[in-house]
Amino acid sequence: MAKPSTRPSNRQQKPRATPPAGPPPPPRHTLWISVFLFLATLAAYAQVRHFDFVNFDDPEYVTSNQHVRAGITPANVAWAFTSGEAANWFPLTRLSHMLDSQLFGLRSGWHHLTNVLLHALAVLLLFAFLNRSTGRRWPSAWVALIFALHPLHVESVAWVAERKDSLSAFFGLLALWSYVRYVERPAPRRYLLVAMAFGLGLMAKPMLVTLPFLLLLVDVWPLGRISHMWPDEVAHALMRAVSRLISTPWWGRGSPSSPSVGMSADAAGDAPGARACATSEPA
Repeated sequence: MAKPSTRPSNRQQKPRATPPAGPPPPPRHTLWISVFLFLATLAAYAQVRHFDFVNFDDPEYVTSNQHVRAGITPANVAWAFTSGEAANWFPLTRLSHMLDSQLFGLRSGWHHLTNVLLHALAVLLLFAFLNRSTGRRWPSAWVALIFALHPLHVESVAWVAERKDSLSAFFGLLALWSYVRYVERPAPRRYLLVAMAFGLGLMAKPMLVTLPFLLLLVDVWPLGRISHMWPDEVAHALMRAVSRLISTPWWGRGSPSSPSVGMSADAAGDAPGARACATSEPA
C-alpha cells in the first residue's frame, strides 16, 4: 500500500476572491427609531384629513387657480416656471399642487395629507443627517421628534398653501444629508447631488437661498473640518451666486395676496395653530 507523500506541494492555492463589502445595514435601533418618528408624525397630523381649504392663499394657489386645477399639462408646466403670481416664484410647489389636483381633484383632505407625508419624510431626513454627522443616535432622535411635533410647524403642515414650507424643508434636509455623504467620500457626483437637492429646494421656496451658509456652519460643527473646508467654500459661493441669479428676478413680481376673510371662532377650536374660515369646497 503506497504511503501518502509528505513533501509539500509545489502548487500554491490561490486565495478565493471575496466580493467587496457593501455598506453595513443600519442598526436595528436606528431602523425602529425611524419607524417610530414616521408613525408619530402621521398620528399627530392625521386629523388634517378632515380639514377643508381656507380663504387665505388657498384660492390663489389651488382652489381658484385654473392652471393648478387643470393638472399637469405642457402649458401649465410652462406657466409654473414663468409665473410670478402672488409675488412668489416656486415652480416645484405649483407642480406639486397640480399633481394633487390631477389625482384628487379638490378633495382637500388628500391635499393636506400630502403636506403631512412631506413633513414626515423631512423628519426622517433630519434624523438621518444628525445621526450620520454626529454619531449620536438618541440625541438625534430626540431633536427629530421635537421637529416633528413642535406646534410651530402646525401652520406649515396643516395649511395647504404652506406646501412650499414642507417641500423646501424636505429638499433642504436632503441636501444636508447628501453633503455629509460627500464629506465622508468626496466626489464630484456626490456634490452634484447636494447641488441638485439645493436647486429643487429653491424651486419649492426661494427662502432656501440661505442653505450654502448653513453648509459652512455644518463644516464647523458637527463635521469639524475647518482646515479642509476652503475648496468646498468656493463651491458654496458658486451655489449662492447661482441661487441669487435664479430667485432674485422673481421676488416682488405679481401682486401680493390678501386675505378675504378673517379667522372663524369655530375653526380655531378644530386644531392648534388656527384654521381660517373654510371655503365651500367639500373636504
